[in-house]
Amino acid sequence: MGTYTSSVHWQDLKYAIGYLAPLSAICAIYIGGILSFLTPFIMFVFIPILEFYFTGTDKNFSKEEEETAKSKWLFDAMLYINVPIQWGIIIYMLFRVTGGGLETYEMVGMITSAGMCCGILGINVAHELGHRRKWYEQWMAKALLLSSLYMHFFIEHNRGHHKNVATDLDPASARYGEPIYFFIPRSIVGSYIGAWKLEFDRLRKAGQWLFSLKNEMVRFHIYEIAAVATVYWFFGWLGVAAFIAAAAGGYFLLESVNYIEHYGLRRQEIAPGRFEKCMPWHSWNSDHTFGRIMLYDLTRHSDHHYLAGRKYQVLRHFEDSPQLPIGYPAAIVLSFFPPLWFNYMHPKIAKIEKGAHPKIKEEFGMVTA
Repeated sequence: MGTYTSSVHWQDLKYAIGYLAPLSAICAIYIGGILSFLTPFIMFVFIPILEFYFTGTDKNFSKEEEETAKSKWLFDAMLYINVPIQWGIIIYMLFRVTGGGLETYEMVGMITSAGMCCGILGINVAHELGHRRKWYEQWMAKALLLSSLYMHFFIEHNRGHHKNVATDLDPASARYGEPIYFFIPRSIVGSYIGAWKLEFDRLRKAGQWLFSLKNEMVRFHIYEIAAVATVYWFFGWLGVAAFIAAAAGGYFLLESVNYIEHYGLRRQEIAPGRFEKCMPWHSWNSDHTFGRIMLYDLTRHSDHHYLAGRKYQVLRHFEDSPQLPIGYPAAIVLSFFPPLWFNYMHPKIAKIEKGAHPKIKEEFGMVTA
């Protein structure tokens, strides 16, 4: 189980803000009416407004504070509890949507609110747990991804995205001038195909049959089909439609985040098919308080790609890594207006290409003093 410390500081409880999404989804499903859209309203209206005033902090832990934070049981427990919460929200939504007595717009709102949780809990928390080494944490990651019917993410993200990020080989790295409306379908299809290719390559090297149960993609599809069949058994075709729609909302949110994380940033090709190491200036970052905490520090994305195994609570801010003056939720909203997004982002990319980040390059040994 590892070594934990029982000490908890009141500041550690800031990550309780992360439960705002599931709490709002439960309220949305329970109350109904116009409040059935409560979760997307909080995510894409309320939080962006708050983040104009709460721009966050760039403070990092000292080495001693970091070691203490990594050993606190609370930070892991906050992740683990999302597994029953996420599945509870899905099941509760299915009961409400198929129970009758709802207007169509209420059903849409409830599914959308549950879909936001599929992205924030079902994929984002799974992303954090999927980088862990312990078997039960990886099991929880897969259980969460199952709720979003996006289990291939476990393969493609860990073995594909982190290898090919910020290159054209990675479907989840948005290209300069690419509208989000083109990126999302390209990333969804490319990531799915990429997961199959990675498993085929692994099995070929092991001399094993490609379509056996040793192929994790085969097993993932069995689990997902079984989940959909179980939903049909208890909730009928309406339940299946609601489940799939909520899952689609989850990976739509994921791909929207993917779009802004590496937009227009590229690693240099140092030899045919070989690229420079992924460094902190290959990701867009944000310290804005509420979006950062709700996404479990995913917005300190440079450090995540530099050291993928670093736990969320100790991810670092780098002074000269690419910073978004707005938080991730606001950036997602802006990205759906491509002319505004391009006008906002392209001057920032031009500065990066001119080498506007000497401090961080010096810190990582890329330039000399």
